[in-house]
Amino acid sequence: MDFNWTPEQLEFRATVRAFLAEHLPPNWETVAHGPASEVQSEFADVFCRKLAQAGLLVPHWPLRWGGRDADAWTAFILAEEMWMAGEPRGGQYMNVNWIGPTLMRHGSEEQQQRYIPPMAGGATIWCQGFSEPESGSDLASLRTRAEKIGANYRINGQKIWTSYAGYADTCFLLARTSPGKNGISIFLVPMETPGITVRQIPSVIGEGDIHEVFFDDVEVPETAMLGGEGQAWEITRTALSLERVGIPRFALASLMLRRSVDRLKKAGRYSGSAVEQSARAHAACESARLYSYNIIDQRVRGITAGPEASAGRFATVNAERLVGEFVVEHCPEALAGGEPMLQAHHQRAIVAGIASGAAEIQLNIIATDLLKLPREPR
Repeated sequence: MDFNWTPEQLEFRATVRAFLAEHLPPNWETVAHGPASEVQSEFADVFCRKLAQAGLLVPHWPLRWGGRDADAWTAFILAEEMWMAGEPRGGQYMNVNWIGPTLMRHGSEEQQQRYIPPMAGGATIWCQGFSEPESGSDLASLRTRAEKIGANYRINGQKIWTSYAGYADTCFLLARTSPGKNGISIFLVPMETPGITVRQIPSVIGEGDIHEVFFDDVEVPETAMLGGEGQAWEITRTALSLERVGIPRFALASLMLRRSVDRLKKAGRYSGSAVEQSARAHAACESARLYSYNIIDQRVRGITAGPEASAGRFATVNAERLVGEFVVEHCPEALAGGEPMLQAHHQRAIVAGIASGAAEIQLNIIATDLLKLPREPR
């Protein structure tokens, strides 16, 4: 087994770092973790268009769709560097990681022609309409309905905790078209459609990051459906597998851990429990990294990750949690001001166990589908 990067991979990483060095402003860390409106509506839009022009937004996509036919390692190297830099792509990482590839696999020709080119050009933001009040990680219980009316569907319901909804152009929406677990379908809904109301939710992770979205008699044509009626589970499994291992949060966590340790060393306070706790956090970051790399290796070899994606996701959640606890315990002054990246990482580590499916749900999937443990009788 060779754990070394190839010369081509090292060259690509260096290219991404050089691009970041050239295009991120000197005050980037302050800008990146200021109000989301500033990042999303101003900087991220310009930055992603420049990335696209340089061939660095979707290099792993097919040539047909504006990519370079690069492999999954290229995509993950790109994601690592972006996350370590504070994710200057903003909400477009969803387009790049999983929405675009999902449309390539399941979308109609019309849907692909309409939606994929703007993604490849860095000119659009999407949001995902999954969670609902009283129906968070339990998608089977969602109640937003899509009723067939002639050649249209009329959608009524509510979504919550929807990232970037206030800036998104289109929503990847799950709605119920018939009763039962298999009665859920997916719709690609322009956010400017009449009847959609977006309300910001105040949050510790930043202004404008998450929202609740209301659908009141929202009508979309039947051509807005992705796949067929009742195919949401099949399509969503593909999307979630890409999402859960598409965000290398462990890379930023590892960087924040190193910064914190450096602070302690300079202050002469890196000893005793700080050394022990930082070692545990570092081991967790490395565990998450290697688990993610294993799944990326499977993708390169054409193997679709199953419950392993949940294990990789939980390893990353654990890494972020341990780094966050280390910073609180040993560098609380850094969270009080002067370290925007450390502050932002700590805030986002708090909610890491909820995003992309709650950590408890990931553990259930690991137990039943990966470890094959028997389910508890109801």
